[in-house]
Amino acid sequence: MRVTDGFKAFVLEQLAGVKAVRARAMFGGVGLYADDVFFGILAADTLYLKVDDTSRGRYDAAGMTAFKPYAERAMTMPYYQVPVEVLEDSEELATWARDSVRVAMSTPARKRR
Repeated sequence: MRVTDGFKAFVLEQLAGVKAVRARAMFGGVGLYADDVFFGILAADTLYLKVDDTSRGRYDAAGMTAFKPYAERAMTMPYYQVPVEVLEDSEELATWARDSVRVAMSTPARKRR
């Protein structure tokens, strides 16, 4: 899940239009936050954004796949790969990222044990 410094810098530059984005190392990848809202993952030089039933369709239509943290397991997470053409268009990416932040904010946090 290693992320190169160049890819991380590129994504953060592309996300400059999204309020208070920061990156934080996590489990070999990088978590993306808008303020304290976790909305994206960088893994293996790929950007994944959080989705729900209202936003997943555009990712599916573009043929994008869900984040799979373990290659040997079937488990996926509600984060989908961002199409290259969106990643390269900072205005479009900001729109997708803001939608992902909205999704993340509306998702209830897991109950702590």
